[in-house]
Amino acid sequence: MVIIMELPFKIDLNNKVAVITGAGGVLCSEFALAIAKCGASVAVLDLNYDSAKAVADRIVSDGGKALPYKANVLERKSLEEAREKIEKELGICDILINGAGGNNPRGSTDDEEFSKDAENARTFFDIDPEGFRFVFDLNLMGTLLTTQVFALNMVGRLGATIVNISSMNAFRPLTKIPAYSGAKAAVSNFTQWLAVYFAKSGIRVNALAPGFFVTKQNKDLLFSTDGSPTARTDKILRNTPMGRFGEANELIGTLLWIISPAASGFVTGIVVPVDGGFSAYSGV
Repeated sequence: MVIIMELPFKIDLNNKVAVITGAGGVLCSEFALAIAKCGASVAVLDLNYDSAKAVADRIVSDGGKALPYKANVLERKSLEEAREKIEKELGICDILINGAGGNNPRGSTDDEEFSKDAENARTFFDIDPEGFRFVFDLNLMGTLLTTQVFALNMVGRLGATIVNISSMNAFRPLTKIPAYSGAKAAVSNFTQWLAVYFAKSGIRVNALAPGFFVTKQNKDLLFSTDGSPTARTDKILRNTPMGRFGEANELIGTLLWIISPAASGFVTGIVVPVDGGFSAYSGV
């Protein structure tokens, strides 16, 4: 059974081409479905081709236009090959969403604060520098390389826009995940830099900063094998005023607003939290 997506509102993206990296994931697949629903042709990029194809197939079955592409955001050649195919099969990119990213245990700690008495725990002093670097590369360099490859042909196109994916970690670093927090802070800063750089070239650049959403990457951290919430989930929800996780579709309204030149044509260089109040709450 095909589930038809219901949009909070619709914008006109007919004759537009959207390129979305990480589009096989929970959040970015929703972005792809919504943008296609508004009439755009969507290039669904993911390192996992089967995941990209599954999303593209859903869009097509819903009456939209999409094609899947395998692409590694850390390899320029891979991105260039994808761009060449996309421009032949769909057209030049108008909307670029840099959604590929994520964390890695090698850039994380097991403890929230240091203790000399901790046994068999990965502390700050045990973090693998290569793991830390991988997380930075995946989030920041993946955004840089993808933008370099696709943005050049976007210059001067009416309504051209780039959306990067930041995080609540960029505002306040979470415990245990210093590499991911630092990388997302860098994505936010890079978003502002790009916005200024492209301001007179016709490309708007903004970012979304999701709060806490359940995805494939974090599910095991948030729920035990029996489905019960972990201690980390309890802490997250206590510090989220709305008291729950976000649903992927709750990002769509903000996304459509930020990519619509009619709605946000004078908006560039901002990072928009969609977080259930997390960034507003001091914990007291």
